[in-house]
This record gives sequence, structure tokens and C-alpha cells, in this order.
Amino acid sequence: MKKVVVVVQEQPEPFGLGALCEVWAEPYHPEDDNPVFDFTVVTPRPGRLRTRAGFDLHVEHGLDAAADADLICLAPKSDHRSTSPEVSELLRAAHDRGAMLFAHCTATFQLGEAGLLDGTRCTTHWRWAAELAARYPRAIVDPDVLYVQDGSIVTGAGSAAALDAALHVMRQQFGAKVAATTARRMVVPPHRDGGQAQFIARPVPVCESEALAPLLAWISANLSEELDVETLAKQVHMSARTFARRFKEETGTTPYSWILGERVRAAQELLEQTDHSIDWVAGEVGFGNAATLRHHFGRARGVSPQEYRRTFRMTA
Repeated sequence: MKKVVVVVQEQPEPFGLGALCEVWAEPYHPEDDNPVFDFTVVTPRPGRLRTRAGFDLHVEHGLDAAADADLICLAPKSDHRSTSPEVSELLRAAHDRGAMLFAHCTATFQLGEAGLLDGTRCTTHWRWAAELAARYPRAIVDPDVLYVQDGSIVTGAGSAAALDAALHVMRQQFGAKVAATTARRMVVPPHRDGGQAQFIARPVPVCESEALAPLLAWISANLSEELDVETLAKQVHMSARTFARRFKEETGTTPYSWILGERVRAAQELLEQTDHSIDWVAGEVGFGNAATLRHHFGRARGVSPQEYRRTFRMTA
């Protein structure tokens, strides 16, 4: 992925556009060794675009600048019911040649208008999910996720989910280390990536509990240990039942699921950054043996640890 284009239209949402620029337009930082992209903002009719936020944008480039883009991002706009035939044509051509398409928030409606959501899993801001499903009945709309990828189409929910979806694409293309570095630069958590085979991300809130936050940090640093509920409950001086209930209230998931996700993420990093055997990686992250790692990694990421390493070890 080298060329990234963001399509904006009249009344673009400033946060959505800014989030896309924050990820894909960033210059090179030697301390991060981050990838840098040929980044362009385009619009159907170059010139002045009004926003509802009290300022206007001036966009120089037309849609022809997106003809060879590897990734085309659609920024949300205030009037999502008004779509552009020219943008729809661009999206269909890009999809046919294999480019990746990323629509954030209400921009998903433009994908639907282009006919690219038929039989496709997708999402949008929860406020507009029912309308999206009604308007494009052949789309498979999931209102409960932060983002979802189906083939080369990525759709994200509203506002900050743009960053989650972009980090997912960054992780998929360049590996977990690059995605984590990008998240650290933006001061956002890199952990909201779920763990489903379809790369569906379910929201896992950042834990601010004085009792649990230190425990979560300890768990992440001690994944090779036996981490059953009884052991963890003792760490915070709670009964097992109270701990399990508090954990789900604070994190949105069970201790088992949270630890499983952390172990898979830790395995990703070791597969990228070391040449140690799969058995060694399994032991380091608490899976015990290669077979257990393969089972959980395959379910979470949709590929085997060996295949993941072949893909991302070279990139790293």
C-alpha cells in the first residue's frame, strides 16, 4: 500500500476527515520508522467546500487523482442521503481493479449507492444503521461493531471508530508493531481489534478502575502464568464471583476472553519480531503448546501462526 486518497464532498464532517488525515497523511518520524504514503484529498468538484463547523475547506484535486490509489477512504459528510454518481463510478472502478475501500461512519451510504454492499458485511454509526439496512436491503448491516472488513471493503462506525478501523488496516498491511506504534503516537489504545475470524472489532472500553487497571497491566506482563479467575481475584482481594462481575462491568468482556485476546496479540508481536519456534512463542504467551496456539490464533485471526509470520516477518 503506497497511495492513499481521501474523498470528501460538500459539508464534510471535520472529525472524520481529521482522523483519516491523522493516520494516512503523517510524515516520517525516525524514532517510529513509520510508513509514509502518497496522500491526497480529492473531491468531485475541486474548490471550496463548506462545513457546518464554521470554516470551509479548499480542495485542489479532482477524482482523477484517485484513479491509481491503493486505498480509497470516504470521509463522512453531514447530508449522508445525498450521494455522488461520480464517486460511485470511481468506487466501482477501484473495486474492480482490487483497491481497498474504507468508508467511515455515514460514508458507508456512498458504498451502498455504488452497489458495493450487496451481500457484504458492513457497519455505520449506530444512529443510522437501521436506515442503512432499509435503504440497501441486500447489505448485511452489523450495528454492534466498531468496524468490519469484508474482502477489500472496510466500514467503520462513527467518530473515534475511524481510528480503530484505520489501525486495523495498518495492522493488516504492516503488522502489529507498526499499528501499535501508530496508536502510541496518536495516544489511543491499540487493543480495540476484537479477535473474530472476519476481523470484526467489538468495543472493549479502556479500563479506568483503580482496582482493575493495575491488574490488567500485570496480566499483560505475565501472560505465561496460570491466570484463572481464582488467582486473579486474589490479586485484587475479591471473591471469584465478585471479580468476574466487576471485570465484565469494567472491560465489557470476561476475564477469559480478555486474556485470550492479549495472548493472541502478544503472539503476533513475537511472530513478527523473533525467529523462535511456534512452540516457544506458545509458551511465552501462555498457550502452553503449538497446537493450542494454532487453534486460538487461527480462530482469532483467520490464518495460522506460520502464515502470519510469513506475511509480516518480512514486513517487520
